[in-house]
Amino acid sequence: RPGSQKSAVHGHVQPFSDEDASIETLSHCSSFSDTTSVADEGGEASEDTAQEDFQYKLKGFIDSTVDKSAKTRQGALDGLKTAMATRILYEFISERRMTITDSIERCLKKGKGEEQRAAASLACLLCIQLGSGIESEEVFKTLKPIFKNILADGSANIQARQAVATSLGLCTLVAEDDILDVHATMECFENLFTRSYARVDGTCPLISPQTSQLHTNALLSWALLLTICTASQLKDILRKHLPKLPRLLESEDVNMRIAAGETIALLFELARDMDSEFEFDNWEELCDKLNALATDCNKHRAKTDKRKQRSVFRDVLKAVEEGDFQPENIRFGTERMTIDSWVRKRTYDAFREFVGSGMNYHLQGNEFIRDVFELGPPMLVDSATMKAMKISRFERHLHNSAAFKARTKARSKFRDKRVDVGEF
Repeated sequence: RPGSQKSAVHGHVQPFSDEDASIETLSHCSSFSDTTSVADEGGEASEDTAQEDFQYKLKGFIDSTVDKSAKTRQGALDGLKTAMATRILYEFISERRMTITDSIERCLKKGKGEEQRAAASLACLLCIQLGSGIESEEVFKTLKPIFKNILADGSANIQARQAVATSLGLCTLVAEDDILDVHATMECFENLFTRSYARVDGTCPLISPQTSQLHTNALLSWALLLTICTASQLKDILRKHLPKLPRLLESEDVNMRIAAGETIALLFELARDMDSEFEFDNWEELCDKLNALATDCNKHRAKTDKRKQRSVFRDVLKAVEEGDFQPENIRFGTERMTIDSWVRKRTYDAFREFVGSGMNYHLQGNEFIRDVFELGPPMLVDSATMKAMKISRFERHLHNSAAFKARTKARSKFRDKRVDVGEF
């Protein structure tokens, strides 16, 4: 397999530090492509050398993901995660995607908590780098059954299950080629977060903080996949889940309360997109509950939790009462993007969780992420980068031309409000 040869780097591999990452991100050699070509005019050998050194380091990480030492494997996974979060590495990764997938599979199956967590995150970053198409579908087909097994296994490491709950959601958004499989994955998440519902008498089930975090992650991934559901699926979900979701607002866990509030706001937005006259039977009762959380003065709750909660629930209340969203501008390079809906916010937050401080960089140069947010082709900075991106874009087109996406159709439904999606 390409990239599977052993490099000269053995033993313990130091992951990139934050300082390395920021230097790499800002440097010239971290242009939008990992190609080693130099600009036709005035190209410098030092750029070429830096690029070779960087690739050598990455090959060392890939080799070290199969090391006998768990500490070395962990360092290698973290190193690859940092590199993929802070640079566009399509060419390099595309050639080695099956090797990297094999390593992720092995670490998920045989590793312990932290290693499994790192492997699950790396799977997501791999899909983000490859974008929607045959390549990421192949990666996901290998990893999806393992993800689902870990998620459903009550005896599995809780950290691994938490990480998988998040990664499975985003990998499905990027790489699932069947909208019915999207729905099946959503049911896996429902099986988890519904266990946090308050009982009919208002009492909450006894759940550990770690399990509550798992349920919260499952809810957020479920909400992410709502953004690509078909109209008929959404109608079923609104009927089945919207009356029960407010029970999660009773949770003792502030993060669960917030995730539930934002998911309710998202569902109201999607419902009104389909039917501007949408009405919810328990609307007044729900607004009272949201208002109580927006003005929460509970003495037994931590001040920081209350402050965070009040801010979110003021926005959620406006969304449910008035259909309002507080827009936020994101600046990156010379461009600007507006987060102007709950759909866009959930999607942006999901990607940012994996690429972190590299989000602005991916917004500039990652074609897939730019497509998701309708930003058009990357605004490129020099002729070498332009040349490289043209090559990779053409190659990607050849790879992906056969893969016509059900989810792309579903996503476009919410982008174009002129589409008639029928009555409730």
